[in-house]
Amino acid sequence: MNRPHTPSSAFPSTGLPGLDQILQGLRLGDNVVFQVESIEDYLEFVQPYVRQSIRDKGKLIYFRFARHAELLPKDTPGVQRLNISPDAGFEPFVSEVVSAIGHHGLESLYLFDSLSDLAVDWFSDSMLANFFMIVCPYLYTLDTIAYFALRKKRHSSTAIDGIHNTAQLIIDVYRHGDRTYVQPVKSDGRYSPTIFTLHQWRGETFEPVRSSSEISEVLSQIPQPWLEFSSSRPGTWRSYFLEAQQVLTQQKAGEAEPEAIDACFNRLMRMALTREDRFHHLVRKYLSLEDLIRVLGRMVGTGLIGGKALGMLLARAMLWKDCPAAQAVLEPHDSFFVGSDVFYTHLVRNNCWWLRHGTTLEERLDNAKTARERVIDGQFTETVTQQFEELLDYFGQSPLIVRSSSLLEDNYGNAFSGKYESFFCANQGTPSQRLEAFVDAVRQVYASSLSEDALIYRSKRGLLEQDEQMALLIQRVSGNRFGPYMAPHAAGVGFSFNAYAWHKDIDRSAGMLRLVVGLGTRAVNRTDDDYATLVALNAPHIRPQTVQEDPKRFSQRKIDVIDLSANRFQSVDFRKLVEHPEGFPIADVAEQDPGTLARLRYGGIQDLSAAWIPNLAPLLKRKEFVHVMREALRALELAYGNAVDVEFTVNLNEDGGFSVNLVQCRPFQVKIKKAEDIISLGDLPADTETLFATRGPIIGPRASIEIDRIIYVVPSEYSRLSTQDRYEVARLIGRITHLTDKGGNDQDTSIMVIGPGRWGTSTPALGIPVNFSEIENISAIVEVGIMHQDLVPDVSIGTHFFNDLVELDILYLTVLPNREGHALNQPFFEQASENVLTAILPQAARFAPVLRVIDCGRDGQPIRLFADTRKQRACCFCTGCSGGT
Repeated sequence: MNRPHTPSSAFPSTGLPGLDQILQGLRLGDNVVFQVESIEDYLEFVQPYVRQSIRDKGKLIYFRFARHAELLPKDTPGVQRLNISPDAGFEPFVSEVVSAIGHHGLESLYLFDSLSDLAVDWFSDSMLANFFMIVCPYLYTLDTIAYFALRKKRHSSTAIDGIHNTAQLIIDVYRHGDRTYVQPVKSDGRYSPTIFTLHQWRGETFEPVRSSSEISEVLSQIPQPWLEFSSSRPGTWRSYFLEAQQVLTQQKAGEAEPEAIDACFNRLMRMALTREDRFHHLVRKYLSLEDLIRVLGRMVGTGLIGGKALGMLLARAMLWKDCPAAQAVLEPHDSFFVGSDVFYTHLVRNNCWWLRHGTTLEERLDNAKTARERVIDGQFTETVTQQFEELLDYFGQSPLIVRSSSLLEDNYGNAFSGKYESFFCANQGTPSQRLEAFVDAVRQVYASSLSEDALIYRSKRGLLEQDEQMALLIQRVSGNRFGPYMAPHAAGVGFSFNAYAWHKDIDRSAGMLRLVVGLGTRAVNRTDDDYATLVALNAPHIRPQTVQEDPKRFSQRKIDVIDLSANRFQSVDFRKLVEHPEGFPIADVAEQDPGTLARLRYGGIQDLSAAWIPNLAPLLKRKEFVHVMREALRALELAYGNAVDVEFTVNLNEDGGFSVNLVQCRPFQVKIKKAEDIISLGDLPADTETLFATRGPIIGPRASIEIDRIIYVVPSEYSRLSTQDRYEVARLIGRITHLTDKGGNDQDTSIMVIGPGRWGTSTPALGIPVNFSEIENISAIVEVGIMHQDLVPDVSIGTHFFNDLVELDILYLTVLPNREGHALNQPFFEQASENVLTAILPQAARFAPVLRVIDCGRDGQPIRLFADTRKQRACCFCTGCSGGT
């Protein structure tokens, strides 16, 4: 029910100017329901409402019927009290209330006792809902204002749904310590960018809570039984959930048998968390029966929660138990989980199931396009949609991220880095708009399970026939609001083992971080012409050589944020943020470059914003931050019995402290060689010709590889190509690496690709835009720093692209020809060697000047690559070659 706002001169406010501002005032016909923990919480809002009515000389009627303490003294002036007993039954009670309302007529004000007591008197939640659904519309037609209270944790969805669907205003009230918070969850005819946000009551004002950490801290500590979706589901799932709650109650009372506890725990673990034996001992060690019940209570649908969600839960429990240093700074989480059965049901109901199957990979890829379209256009069941709505009511207008969490994801040996999508939801707008955007994000993640990259990845690892279903992890975006934006102060990825030791003093076992300012998307993606901050945790002050030489150039330029005003994810220039920080702590995440600062001042320029470098130096100077991250990664590696990588956010506190939100953890698929496996470059034979040499960066295994085929992109020719042709070259490289038979490739063929700039970039001007699936068969990848002066390889360790390289043991090298210790024998690659491109792909003849395919050892002259990642030295040479210099 909704009508235009038609204020009356005798029409009171809530009596709280700050609350009026949130609600845009009360309106004729409003039925206001406060959902509270206690009557005392309700009284905090009743008293100002009554005082305002008395000041305005309004007509206020108090219906007194409950057993709880009276809301108003009997002799309160300006208030008419009506005592009505519910003991006579539903019909007499409702009739008397309706009669009194009719008697008092238009524009009266009403105050009701807690409705929850009616359910006790009538032994029925259904009759409580019926009462409200009769009285509320009648009050609405008479242009009244009425206050009601509903006690939390008392009622079934039957009562809650009936009241929520009928009332005009629903306001959740929370108490956390000595602080009071409100969060409107329904507001007919009203909207503002913060109306559904959690607000803290401070004196005369209600201020939106800008910190995601504070919101999670408040809401995660408060039971939300109306969100326990498992308890409202019929059938086996509900019976097991209720049985588990009963066993937990007995366990806390010391009355449960150990065998019953174990049986219940194991059933819930296999039902919702994991059926992978390798994870069972970790779940048993770090999670309790109460933890598992809490997870089930926050699940939409049934099924498993998937690998990413399990990794997050385990890692947080590991840190809480094994890492005291992390306990004090670890942010609480209030995530939800969409069970894998919801995905499967979506496929079946929208005629996608058959399209997932095929006798060959090619057939599956052909079917997948149609399947993705049906998934994106498909509809969810009414039950699931309703649970999505309740989930969004809980989060209010806090930005969310819908993350993939498939059954195979983040497993030992199969990270699926970047293969499945995750989508940010700015979560602004009306409830219906927010629901539409959320459902669309869910569909997009589901569709990504059928993407070409994902299917090829599974095929490569023999996983096509394994049960792969997509669960979802729904997380509140960690961060703070500043101006129109929302983002964490910093974010990044961390590794317990450092695969890139850029200095002799770096201890690989101490781990490393890849940090950015803002959302962590720039830490996990190879961003265009942008650089993250690499941190060796045993030597955080030691920067890679390129950064030391030109810190301004090799720094972050843009930050990723949620733009609340535009309702979308966005990248903004860091300089723009410096000019208009609006509460963002610039000096805590950046420092001024002395050289740039001197030039600006010498030129008489007053605006010094260009001097700031977002390199997180002030954060890294806090010894406790580096200590916490190192200890956390060490604890996780010990618990997993394997190197790990994590994703996290960092939020800085007003008191100078910081908090860390761990959002993901998984085994890191790095192969750590033993000392006896390490090779040495040694002295090269006298008759060798050096093809290239480098002193790093080098990432990957220490290796001695005999190269069978080289795919070389000629920098000067590539720079002349159009953008479209550069994409064509990338696709062509993918075809060459996957050739068999006449193409000369087989399972044991060692392929090395060499090209200018960044491999895997999304911007062809900066390198070669291959997809990882196009080069996953190679043994080594070389990025060459030539083509134009701004083209510099980016050591993007920590990104999804580099995780794929590490997982497949692919060696990564950079060659910077103008730097000491580096060399590139261009005459050999571009002139002396034979190009077999047209022999293996005749239709690619027009790209022969750009793309040279060199088959090694054709004349008994093998090409070998030596790489020592510890010393950051590598050399590729040919024995007995001629023609190069």
